[in-house]
Amino acid sequence: MKLLPPLMLVLAFGASSLAAAAPASKAHKGAVAKKHVKARAPVVKRPTIDYAGEQVNFLEWKAVNDFIDEVALRQGFPREELSALFRQVRFVDSAVQLVKPAPVGKPKNMNAVRELIIEPVRINAGVRFWNENAETLARAEQEYGVPADIIVGILGVETVYGRNTGKFRVLDVLTTLAFAYPEAPNQAARMAFFRGELENTLVLARQNTLDPFTLLGSFAGAIGMPQFMPGSVLAYGVDYDHDGHLDLRNSAVDAIGSVANFLVQHGWQKTQTGPLVYLAHVAPEREWERFIGQGLSAKFKLDEITAAGVATGAKAPSERLYGLIDLQNGADATEYWLASDNFFAITQYNRSYFYAMSVIEVGRAVKQNRDSAAVIPRETL
Repeated sequence: MKLLPPLMLVLAFGASSLAAAAPASKAHKGAVAKKHVKARAPVVKRPTIDYAGEQVNFLEWKAVNDFIDEVALRQGFPREELSALFRQVRFVDSAVQLVKPAPVGKPKNMNAVRELIIEPVRINAGVRFWNENAETLARAEQEYGVPADIIVGILGVETVYGRNTGKFRVLDVLTTLAFAYPEAPNQAARMAFFRGELENTLVLARQNTLDPFTLLGSFAGAIGMPQFMPGSVLAYGVDYDHDGHLDLRNSAVDAIGSVANFLVQHGWQKTQTGPLVYLAHVAPEREWERFIGQGLSAKFKLDEITAAGVATGAKAPSERLYGLIDLQNGADATEYWLASDNFFAITQYNRSYFYAMSVIEVGRAVKQNRDSAAVIPRETL
């Protein structure tokens, strides 16, 4: 079975899926971190462009010149250097096309997503990645409280452990989307977001002594194994191998620490052990419907939800708060799950229930394949 390219994952998880496809989510907004990596990075040769980027003169665009003036003043860049940089930027129409909303198609189907992502290439690569990085994953679990299978699940869904990190020059796609985002109701907000990430890219390159044109990523500018937007690299990236250089493109150790740090900074509860979700059975009276669609956080006490006709096959801890999530299966019956705080922490990485469940199930499958003696009931993921 073929691995999912980014666009297929967008269609599978929904319009706000993956780092590359969900630039408005908390997971990839980020902010400039107070502590910067100052060590000189290795010299990287500029990549050969293998996409149809059109050479345009962005310096003829007033909005670009205004941006250059603002960034030069705010970040202390010499204006002439920024002008020289943007003179080399290419317009990428394919990025414009890929951020457009997917056409209305078949209903969402979690079982179809499972068939696409729980496949031999991804799972075998996950077992190898876990074996090669077992010590680091154990350290991250100890220090951050994020289990290895969750980190492995995220990196497996995002890039198949670094295999599919994207081949677009980040500076090209971010400039294109910052100033030529396609017409949409949220066009102004999206352009503002990408302008912020364009500025973050310039800061990131300067901090790491990089030629910004050597930064490659997705069609929306997400970088490295974990597909962080540049602002998230600055805000949540961790030099976890302590070599003085943060590298999410080539260092599995940095990627592991950064994913764990991101989750903790977005609500992961170290003290909450056990399953993230519990398969739920709902009563026909449908009083429980009021708990559906209540956002990306655990808000309700267990007895509130159970009183409305929701039961679980496995005993869920009564001291936690939960949310009730629905996962459609096309024409088949919808799945319902009780989700804890830590499930919703994953949705801050990507604002999709389908995405978070995919992370859990990929991590679970890798764990089972790594240790065939480990049997994890599906009702207690």
